[in-house]
Amino acid sequence: MKTKKYRFRSILAYFMAFYCFLGYSQNNLDQNITIGNEKIELSFNKNTGAFIDFKNLENAFDFLDPNSPSRSLWEIDLLQPSGIKTVDMNTASKFHFIKKDPHTLVLIWDNFSNEAIKNFKVTATIKLEENKPLSSWEITVDGTKGQQISKVVFPKINGIKDMGDENLAAPYWLGIKMKKPRSFLSKIEEKEKKYNWEYPGRMSLQCIALYNDTKKFGLYTACNDSLAYKKDFSYTLDSLNNLTYQMINYPSVNAESNSYTPTYKAIIGSFKGDWINAAEQYRLWGSKQQWVADSRLKKGLTPKALENTALWEWNRGKSSNVLVPAKDLEKKLKLPVNVFWHWWHGCSYDDGFPEYFPPREGKESFISAIKSAQENNIKAIVYMNQMQWGTNTDSWEKEHAASYAVKDINGNLNTHTYNIFTNKSLTTMCMGTQFWKDKYASLCDTAVNTYQTNGVYMDQACFSFLCYDKTHGHKIGGGNYWLENFGKLTEQIRSKFPKNKEVFLAGEGVNEAWLPYLDAFLTLQVSMERYAGDNGWEPIPFFQAVYHQYAITYGNYSSLIVPPYDELWPKEYAPKDPLALLDKSFSKQFMMEQARSFVWGLQPTISNYQSFLYSERKEEIDYLFNLVRVRYNGLKYLLHGKFLRSPEMELPDEELQMSRLSIYAGKTGQSIRTFQKGNPLIYTGAWKSDDNQVGIALASISENPYPINFSFNSNDYELPPSGKINIIDADGKKFLTTYTSSKINIDFMLQPKQICIIEIENGK
Repeated sequence: MKTKKYRFRSILAYFMAFYCFLGYSQNNLDQNITIGNEKIELSFNKNTGAFIDFKNLENAFDFLDPNSPSRSLWEIDLLQPSGIKTVDMNTASKFHFIKKDPHTLVLIWDNFSNEAIKNFKVTATIKLEENKPLSSWEITVDGTKGQQISKVVFPKINGIKDMGDENLAAPYWLGIKMKKPRSFLSKIEEKEKKYNWEYPGRMSLQCIALYNDTKKFGLYTACNDSLAYKKDFSYTLDSLNNLTYQMINYPSVNAESNSYTPTYKAIIGSFKGDWINAAEQYRLWGSKQQWVADSRLKKGLTPKALENTALWEWNRGKSSNVLVPAKDLEKKLKLPVNVFWHWWHGCSYDDGFPEYFPPREGKESFISAIKSAQENNIKAIVYMNQMQWGTNTDSWEKEHAASYAVKDINGNLNTHTYNIFTNKSLTTMCMGTQFWKDKYASLCDTAVNTYQTNGVYMDQACFSFLCYDKTHGHKIGGGNYWLENFGKLTEQIRSKFPKNKEVFLAGEGVNEAWLPYLDAFLTLQVSMERYAGDNGWEPIPFFQAVYHQYAITYGNYSSLIVPPYDELWPKEYAPKDPLALLDKSFSKQFMMEQARSFVWGLQPTISNYQSFLYSERKEEIDYLFNLVRVRYNGLKYLLHGKFLRSPEMELPDEELQMSRLSIYAGKTGQSIRTFQKGNPLIYTGAWKSDDNQVGIALASISENPYPINFSFNSNDYELPPSGKINIIDADGKKFLTTYTSSKINIDFMLQPKQICIIEIENGK
């Protein structure tokens, strides 16, 4: 009997060893399925596939709360006659996994209980990168024939616990960062406490960083989509104060297809440092993509008149209020001034589009003013929204525009009322229709060739929409047809440009996928307080950290007078004094916006400039002019340079008086909202030029001098062990000192409101 029992145990041990060899022993013995490398370790529930453990091995930190309920890694929304039906892993009756190797795990859900999707099979593949704290996540949905999928949420990572001293950084246009994001999320009054970013669109690149700013480590969530398919990214706060991260994918609606696999993968990992380190990590991937290779700036396709812009003037109205002040700017500055021109058109702003022509001052006056400006070396681009049509216009009915407008999943138009004065709405036109491309291209043709402008500002350019109209000729719902058709639109527009004239296209916002199509990008985060108040977010140059040398960015709401009011809007809301000066207490806000723009590598812009400001606000205008001249002497850094982390230095800050006000004059009775906010008094930005030299931009808004004293090793910036250091200011370049033995020491007194660039030459 003893012999038989021993033999039975031996046989059992043999089979257990055999299954262990095959990689299946964890399915029988352990609660978790785990894959890991030297950097991170991911664990999933063996019975359900739920993601339950994400360890950063270097920091001994688990990103997931073990007390958080296990939830599905994915969700699928199906379009059914009764409405949207959502299925997830809990709908599946069967789950199994395959651990292909220590770094690769395949999770499979099938045998769905719902009769309509009984043939569904959902496969998630998670793979770790070799020696990197990164993993790629891919999903495949099989058996979908006869079903219409509206969206696939994957990955959905629940239970992300508080890291402490937490910051959330997202590339919302230029970039934003929030301290203690859970605290701000908890104050959202809606049932779902959520931050959501749409890509391609206001989310300018595919990377979000959540990190501990003291211990310098965090959660890196990204995507490697090189074709800019429509998707959303979000963070949501739950009742346990944990966060849920998810990526929402939008397949093309096709009931005949039997499978869906995105052409891209989600990237989930950890990183050392802060948002700059996350941006640098993303840059390693982003700089290798086709949109960089085809960037108009990189390929030398942007007009030199655009590259040489010293200052943009952003004014509104007739030429007397736009081009005449621009001539005054150019005369005083003695550098190239370009004009970004709103409200030139014959229709009321934000309701009469696209009935732009003839201009409100008449054809002959407009053309004469344009030619006069060009003779003074001033180039003007005019505003024309590239996707909106006013539903109260005669042309809306006459041209049957509704047929070519974006339709949502229920066949409704995407209509919105922007104009709070007339309450007339605009409707989004579908970029996938040839009708709209022809319509808008013809408007651009008229602006450039008939009215002699130097180009067009395409408002809402870096946006994209889902359209479900089956008559438009594009894929239904998700896909990347919006961007593809925008490319076709700009090609069609440029085909009509005269060959002997410098003409350029600018657009609202900034986005990696639009780099091949636009010459310049309007980025307004430097003025965030002016339009958003103190909402918890602060602007950061996230996009610049990844793509600065591949895109020309400009823009600023920075103004010294009360916002303007369109003369075609109702008279009862017009301000009594349309050119009233803003209070002097907001002067530092003006200079702060300009300082950010300077050190972050944007082309400077002033809004609502009038000639009397040169005497009435001389200190502020002198500051702007000095900033413009310094920047113009450092274009190798501030136009063409690659973003670097600035050296560590102690800088003063101060509570500044801030104004929040509409970019237009508000309705009667509305006043400027003011608040106090702590801000630096000195702004910095570091850049590397093509010839391997470093420029560190400094802009003070302080009334007091301040000692600049910091040191760093030349190896940190891949500089040679010896060289010389210069100061670039409005007068040119001046020698400061030398450095040897790789030790760079900077020590000088920054004067009140001084602006300069510290240049470290490479020793040649």
